[in-house]
Amino acid sequence: MNHKQLGRTAVDIPEIGFGTSEYGGGPEPLRAGLDAGALFIDTAESYGTEEVVAEAVRGIREKVFLATKVSPSHLRRADVFTAADQSLRRLQTDWIDLYQIHMPNSAVPLEETLGAMEELVDTGKVRFIGVSNFPVHELERARQAMAKYPIVSNQVRYNLIDRTIEGGLLAYCQAHGITIIAYSPLGRELQRLADCDPHGVLPQVAREAGKSVPQAVLNWCLCHDGVVVIPKGSSTAHVLENCGASGWRLSAEQFRRLDEEILSRRRTALDSLFRRLAPGGAIPFLKRCVRRLPPSLRRRLH
Repeated sequence: MNHKQLGRTAVDIPEIGFGTSEYGGGPEPLRAGLDAGALFIDTAESYGTEEVVAEAVRGIREKVFLATKVSPSHLRRADVFTAADQSLRRLQTDWIDLYQIHMPNSAVPLEETLGAMEELVDTGKVRFIGVSNFPVHELERARQAMAKYPIVSNQVRYNLIDRTIEGGLLAYCQAHGITIIAYSPLGRELQRLADCDPHGVLPQVAREAGKSVPQAVLNWCLCHDGVVVIPKGSSTAHVLENCGASGWRLSAEQFRRLDEEILSRRRTALDSLFRRLAPGGAIPFLKRCVRRLPPSLRRRLH
């Protein structure tokens, strides 16, 4: 398993970890990934998976880089302390390696939230501070709000077909030594990748590399400086397949073909606003509707 530097710290983390949003596979697949060298798991207080993560890391906690997140409704100083303590209890650990703000909340000053997180570092309950779903302007505000410690990471959606962060955020993070932790690095589902590959480039490149399509897609992300990925796998087979995306690189020509020939999009601020404000069942309903469309139409809506 290859490693990459976390921000500008002296710590290296596995370039492949595991996301646990909507995860239902139990501790065994996660433990298989850890045993394979992907010693990095990301969770959040809102996921409801901190307990299963605790089971997966039992007995090897000191070897695992463990990340979790505080919800946007818990960003007041006292609430941050309470949320961190509850995460520590559920994770059955004395420290969190990376504590992240799950997403911005304009109702709470960043100085208040990040000041509390810096206090958690001072007490030894947290090692590093990161954010998630922060655009450039919010990330700059967060960096300026830090008094003692740096922002080391920003966890955002990034994959071959959703390349929104290439509109400026990726370059900003690379310039300021902030690691991108890419969630949904395989897209929401493999069918969407196929929809955006009308000429069959993905399976061609995967065959040339001697890898599977998911491994080629993950490796495309890893070819970018400062980017690590946290795919989700609900079975041991999927987890181990994801681990196989590390330890090699696409050739420059293979990378170019994927980069240029796979259809991709960049989400707008309006897209993000809709997703935040849409009723709970609206997005899943729309996704089900899109799946029933012919591929030519699905490509336009990916």
